[in-house]
Amino acid sequence: MNARETLEITCSKAWQPLVEDPLGEWRLRWADGFTGRANSALAVGDAGRPLPRALRAVCDFAHDRGITPMVQVVRDSPNEHAIRESGWLPAAGHGAGHEVVVLTAPLRPAPAVPGVTVGDEPAPGWWELALRPGEDSPAARQVLGGGKIGYGVATVGGGLAGVVRGALVDDWLHIGRLEVAPAFRRRGLASALTNAVQTWGLEHGADHAVLQVAEGNSGALALYAGLGYAPHHRYRYWVPAPGSCEDSTS
Repeated sequence: MNARETLEITCSKAWQPLVEDPLGEWRLRWADGFTGRANSALAVGDAGRPLPRALRAVCDFAHDRGITPMVQVVRDSPNEHAIRESGWLPAAGHGAGHEVVVLTAPLRPAPAVPGVTVGDEPAPGWWELALRPGEDSPAARQVLGGGKIGYGVATVGGGLAGVVRGALVDDWLHIGRLEVAPAFRRRGLASALTNAVQTWGLEHGADHAVLQVAEGNSGALALYAGLGYAPHHRYRYWVPAPGSCEDSTS
């Protein structure tokens, strides 16, 4: 695999689904519908069979578990070109956006900010702020709680103002679920939370951080650019054309 595909594997390990089946080097993933990353086939490397059979396996896996068949693939890669030529379509209806920018940065220590800490367990209220309306479920908590996790919090006046999640995979820190409550935005808390979880990552042996941000999230992209993050690559979600991926067991 090339560097882009290898980093996608790293990110996948930081966001573990409830079920993951190998398909050659591809990964079939299910997490009861919580996020596209945990409910799609990660199409990196060699599927170990001709592409039509691989895509058929993606469809069957998804139908068996009641989710929409979908693949996550590095943009402009040979796999993406082949999937497009097979008739699959960009997943334009994916709620979080079907194209995602992967950002990386070397980790550097940052000064501590009062009220911003990272712990080994989620503080009271962490889940309620980290999970969006309708997301809270046992599957979501299992995905976000899997692996070596740092749960960042920012408190203001004794109340929870922001959260962030850091996950360690080898020498990488994967950052996600950065959220600041509306009443506390534009106070620098997003930067403070990011710096705090980066310091936690350094203390636990990571030397680089990686983030996955929807292309349309201009605010987050600007924030991370200001913190020294640069684009590494992009990935996209693809879905079968209507009527082309019927349940073969029905």
